[in-house]
Parts: sequence; structure tokens; C-alpha cells
Amino acid sequence: MKKVYVETTVFSFYYDERRSPEVVAMRNWTREWWKKYRPGYEVITSTAVLAELERGRLAHRRRALKMAQTLPAIAGYGETEDVVRFYIEHKLMPRNPLGDALHLALASMENCDYLLTWNCQHLANASKFGHIRRVNTILGLHVPFLVTPMELMEEET
Repeated sequence: MKKVYVETTVFSFYYDERRSPEVVAMRNWTREWWKKYRPGYEVITSTAVLAELERGRLAHRRRALKMAQTLPAIAGYGETEDVVRFYIEHKLMPRNPLGDALHLALASMENCDYLLTWNCQHLANASKFGHIRRVNTILGLHVPFLVTPMELMEEET
């Protein structure tokens, strides 16, 4: 079974109530993936995701956190901080060490096949994937595919 690391934005969009066409589509794809496709994967999250949801300010944060808590949550390894620092120093991810760099490091170090996210600026961004692949190769890390729920449904068809 392929392994999927689920990042914070997926839980958030599952419960997002905004009515813009883009958000409605993202929410619907997230719900469809969760209900129909998730059982075909080994799905994990992290204690970093749980902490982000706990600190969040959105009205639906408690429901999103409760949903995230249904999955096994990995914690960082001893080398995680070094990997995060390397990502930031090589301008792979923004300077916030508790955000995108940490999620990528955890998914990579856990040998996940996919990092599932709606963060299309820093993670699920095709123009960054080559750089991510080069940096992870230098570090000797696995390179997960960085995908949205919509893309992972397309993978199945």
C-alpha cells in the first residue's frame, strides 16, 4: 500500500465553509478523496499538523483537529531539524521552520509516496519539484510526490 502524509491544509479544506467556486471545488475534491480513495492508502499525519491545527484561528479548527487525530501522527527524528535548516538555507522552503519545510522533511524521512496538500505555492508546485528532488537527493532522502487531493484521485484512474 502506498503511504500518504496528509498536511494541514487538507484537513482545513475538508471543513472550509467559504462559498467561492475555487474553495467549494477544493472542499469537494478533499471530501471525495477522503471518503472514496483514502482507504486505498496507508495514511499518516504528524504531530506538527496537530499542533498547527490546535493553534489555528479558523472556526472549523476543532473539527479539522479531531479528523486529523484519527490518523497515526509521526513526530520528528533527531535529524529533522537539520533537514529543515538545509531546506531553508538552500531556499527550498520559506523561513518558517515549523511550516512547509517541516512537512516536507517529515514526509521525506518517513519515505512517504505522497505528500497531500492544498499548499500550491510552496509544496504542490511543479516548478519547485526539480529543486526539491535535487536537494533531497543531496541529502539522501526519498522524494515524495507533492500532490493535491484532486491529483491523487487522478492517479487512481
